[in-house]
Amino acid sequence: QVQPVESGGGLVQPGGSLRLSCAVPGSVFIIYDMGWYRQAPGKQRELVAAITSGARTNYTGSVKGRFTISRDNAKKTLSLQMSSLKPEDTAVYYCNTAPFERYTWGQGTQVTVSS
Repeated sequence: QVQPVESGGGLVQPGGSLRLSCAVPGSVFIIYDMGWYRQAPGKQRELVAAITSGARTNYTGSVKGRFTISRDNAKKTLSLQMSSLKPEDTAVYYCNTAPFERYTWGQGTQVTVSS
C-alpha cells in the first residue's frame, strides 16, 4: 500500500515561511489529483490546497494568497510553499490524493507558528 512521506515542517515565527515536501513512491502519482491536508489539535483534518493532474490549483479561503501547491510528476513529489504564516496555521500537515484520500495516511509534518 502507498504511504506518503512528508517533510519540511518546523517552528517558525508569525509572518515567516516554510516549504513542505511530500514523496509518494510506488504510486501512479501522475493520474491523481493531490492535496495538502492539515489537522490542528482538537480539530478535524481539512483539505487546504489541491492540485489536479493537469496542475490546476485550488485553495481554501484561509490560505489563499499565502500558500502555493505544486507537483513534480517525474519525481512523484508534492510541495507546499507557505508564506505569511499565522499562529492559526499551526497543525500537522499531510499529503494525499484529493478531494478524498486513496493512500494510507503518512506521519505528517508538524508546523508550529509561534513567537
